[in-house]
Amino acid sequence: MALVACGGSTPSSNTSAPFKAAWIYVGPTTDGGWTQAHDDGRKYVAQQLGSQVVTTYKENVPEGPQASQVIDGLVADGNKIIFGTSFGFQDQLDLAAKKYPNVYFEQATGFKTETNLAEYFGAAEDADYLTGMAAGAASKSGKIGFVAPFGIPEVVREVNAFTLGAQATHPGATVQVIWTSTWFDPAKEKKAAETLVAAGVDVLGQGQDSPATGEAAKAAGLKWAGYDSDAHSFAPDAWLTATVYHWGPYELSRIKSAMNGTWKTGSYYGGLKDGFVDLAPFGSSVDAATQSAINAKKQALISGSFYEFTGPLKDQSGAVKVPAGTKLSLNDILSMSWLVQGVIGSIPAS
Repeated sequence: MALVACGGSTPSSNTSAPFKAAWIYVGPTTDGGWTQAHDDGRKYVAQQLGSQVVTTYKENVPEGPQASQVIDGLVADGNKIIFGTSFGFQDQLDLAAKKYPNVYFEQATGFKTETNLAEYFGAAEDADYLTGMAAGAASKSGKIGFVAPFGIPEVVREVNAFTLGAQATHPGATVQVIWTSTWFDPAKEKKAAETLVAAGVDVLGQGQDSPATGEAAKAAGLKWAGYDSDAHSFAPDAWLTATVYHWGPYELSRIKSAMNGTWKTGSYYGGLKDGFVDLAPFGSSVDAATQSAINAKKQALISGSFYEFTGPLKDQSGAVKVPAGTKLSLNDILSMSWLVQGVIGSIPAS
């Protein structure tokens, strides 16, 4: 995999004993979504490297200062590479990288780098657009609901891409958003979804770490687009599809480079083309015509002949935010702080 690499000295590694690698999770490995997908990546690494590696994980780690204690413990236990898998671990990993120059750190969904701290994420917004297409096609009223965690750029661009996709298959569709201010709280997520159902939406989408939104959809007899993992088993009749991540191949390549001394810092942004992000299998209710349209758009995204954040795009007020023919850059979307026309709701203060 290509990395935007920077120079600099690299920590030394001892390859005579099993290499120790650790993951820090914001939720439980059984969340059915984000953390489960990350743990699938860890298991992939363990399977591929066998006795060459010993993997460790810490789950349900609070974002913020408490994560530093977890990192200190993992370093003390001899882990030579540590993966932080939530945006709120970034500051603690950055501090740890300065504190422990002989350990490699990898931060998912962040922007800070050091000589021994790299960032990695993927263009989930491309798959979110495709997921939105499935939601728009499933909606009869054009009123779609979305349960979102935090008002950070990562989630804002997800909401925007999902909305644009929904409007592609259901012109004029709206997406009403409820923000939960949590990544993983199934009870809170389900309540938010039920509030959207009561408001009259007929399809639900999500950016949360659990399938609780899908359980609410199932109870209401509505269709549901998931996120993070293939969670169709939680509500198969409601299931449309989902944005999914394949973390393992990237993490494997980084651990191998750490083991052989070739690790370099950088900022990696995978996509549909390299399989870092993808779509989960379609549910049985997604008809052949919709599947065909989505697959055609997926190929256009891969080839570069289509990009969802190409103008003209309007914001919620109806003002042109992106002029016709202009494409937003990666830096533009990594700092996105506005919502497209058709989104109902405001970005909460962080």
